[in-house]
Amino acid sequence: MLMTIEPQTVDVDHSGKPRRFVFVLMENFTMLCFASAIESLRIANRTAGKPLYSWKIIAEGGEIATCSNGCGFKVQDDLCELDRDDTIMLCGGLDVQHATTKRILNWIRREARRGVTIAGLCTAGYTMARAGLLDGKKATIHWENQDSFLEEFEDVELTKSVFVVDGNRITTAGGTASIDLMLKIVADDHGEDLANAVADILIYSSIRTDQDTQRLSIPTRIGVRHPKLSRVIQIMETNIEEPISPAVLAKDVGMSTRQLERLFRRYLSRSPKRYYMELRLQKARNLLMQTDMTVINVALACGFASPSHFSKCYRSHYDTTPYRERGTHATRLSI
Repeated sequence: MLMTIEPQTVDVDHSGKPRRFVFVLMENFTMLCFASAIESLRIANRTAGKPLYSWKIIAEGGEIATCSNGCGFKVQDDLCELDRDDTIMLCGGLDVQHATTKRILNWIRREARRGVTIAGLCTAGYTMARAGLLDGKKATIHWENQDSFLEEFEDVELTKSVFVVDGNRITTAGGTASIDLMLKIVADDHGEDLANAVADILIYSSIRTDQDTQRLSIPTRIGVRHPKLSRVIQIMETNIEEPISPAVLAKDVGMSTRQLERLFRRYLSRSPKRYYMELRLQKARNLLMQTDMTVINVALACGFASPSHFSKCYRSHYDTTPYRERGTHATRLSI
C-alpha cells in the first residue's frame, strides 16, 4: 500500500500576509503556462509549511474560461479592482490578438496606473505591448510570435530570453518558462533553498535564468554540429528582410561557395538558397497568420522584391497562395 510522505519543509521566516497573484485567463490561454505557474506557488506553500502565496483566478465575463486544448475553467470573478500589492498574471495562448479585447486593455492600463505589477505569460506579452505597458522596456514572447511582435511594436526591446523582469513588468516565453519565472520569484522572496526545494518536487532539474534563451541551439535544432554551417544558418536567421547571397555567406565563414553548397547538401539535403528560402517563407507564414500586415508588406519584410514573386514561391512551398492562406486561417479561427 502506498503511503503519503510529508515533504521535508524548508524553514522560512515569514509572518506577514501571503503575496497574492491574480491569474487572468484570456480566451484560448495555454494550460501549461498557467498550471506551471500556479503549481509552483502551491508547492512553495506546502514546502514552507505556511501560506506564503495566495491566488485568485479571474477572466473577462467572470464565468468560464476556455484554454487552447478545449478544457474550461470556472473562474472566481470578472475583471475587478485589485490591491496595489497584487501581481497580475495575464495568461495568453492561441490567437492572442483576438483575445486582447478593448475591455482587457482598459482594465490592465487602469491597474498599471495604480502601480500593480503585471506579468504576461506565453503570448500575453502582446496584450501588454498593445496596452503600451512595455514601451521602452525589455520583454520576451514565445518564439513563434517574435516575428509579428517585432513588426508591430518597435518601441519594445524584444529578447529571446525564457523570461524578462523589467521593473514591475514581467514577460515569459510560455510553457515551462513559467516555472523558471516563479522559481526566481520564490528565491527573491524567500531564498534559494526554498526555490531549489520547489524545483526538486517539480522534478525540474535545470533551472533557467533570464540569461537563457528559449530555443535549442542551432546545432541541436538541426541535428548538425558543424560550426561553420551553424554560423551560416545563424546569419540567415538574422537577415531575412535583406537576404545575403551564398557567395557572401561562404566568404563570411572562410570557405568557398562550392564548399558551402556541399555542406548544405550533406547535412540538410538542400542547397543554401533553398534553405534560406524556406526560412523566409516560414517567417512570411507567421506574419500572415499573426498580423494584419498587407501581403505586399509581408513580402517586403521577408526579402521579396515583388508580390508576384512572393506569391509564386509561397504557392510552390505551401501549395496555396498567401491570400488564401490568410483567408483559410481566418475561417479556422471563426469556427
